Amino acid sequence: MAQIKVYGRRDVWADRRRDVSDLLHECLESAWRLPPGKRFHRFLLLDPEDLVCPERGERYLIVEILCFTGRSDDAKRDLIRTLYARMAPALGLAPGDLEITIIDTPKVNWGIRGVPADELALPYPTEI
Repeated sequence: MAQIKVYGRRDVWADRRRDVSDLLHECLESAWRLPPGKRFHRFLLLDPEDLVCPERGERYLIVEILCFTGRSDDAKRDLIRTLYARMAPALGLAPGDLEITIIDTPKVNWGIRGVPADELALPYPTEI
């Protein structure tokens, strides 16, 4: 399970949400073996004055990945490297204009389909 929050400027990214979402999910499928249909992406697009980030370009994107605890440090590094290798060039981003944060929490902290997530049997790996 992974939920993604994408922060960026509305005037730059509003028309490119699908491109960003497709690239993000391709990376998650490749690095973490998420199924094609498991896409949970939220775009929190802001007016220029609401995203204060000196020394960053107008195309600056922040990607937060919320997931279950269980992925190894190597799996997290692999996802980060995959995101930089695929997303930055495809979206025309300088490496400094893409920031990624992985926030992992125990399954018991998630409520999904009416139960705590540690009681779910998922058809894909969350411990890699």
